[in-house]
Amino acid sequence: MTLTMHEITVPLLVNTLGNMKNWLGRDDVRATQADLLAARLIEDMRPLTAQYQMASDSAKNGIARLAGIEPPAMPDTEASLDALQERCAKTIAFVRSVTPAQLEGSEDREIVLRFPNGQGYRFHGRDYVTGFMLPNFLFHATMAYALLRARGIAIGKPDFLAHLGAPVALADPA
Repeated sequence: MTLTMHEITVPLLVNTLGNMKNWLGRDDVRATQADLLAARLIEDMRPLTAQYQMASDSAKNGIARLAGIEPPAMPDTEASLDALQERCAKTIAFVRSVTPAQLEGSEDREIVLRFPNGQGYRFHGRDYVTGFMLPNFLFHATMAYALLRARGIAIGKPDFLAHLGAPVALADPA
């Protein structure tokens, strides 16, 4: 049995963006909103708002490239936790709207990334997903998590993996 491109992308993107959205609704996050929005781990790093925007961009642009469709435009204007949560919700809705049929065959589709400086990368879809899209998305999700932790927000691995729910007792194998 092989995994489809839809199966290896959509659930991970939706689950992680949902978890990220939920982090912003916590009381301890809300209490320090002003400090958090501009939070950086180091001076030359992009702030929390940008980490959310870039995670969103990685998800929606990546899925759109694989499906051969245009992603929704989302200008980077979020200036509040509510606005970042809304962006997560819009991104989740778009990613969920892409069907397995739209991604069928995308493992072999040519994906070309062009950067403003004229450089870029050329991938086959499978290599794009495993070598760029998902690592880039998870980098920004992890940076958002790290920024919250660095500012004293009491989140941990269970919050990063909250989509799994609470662990359950397992019977010993027979």
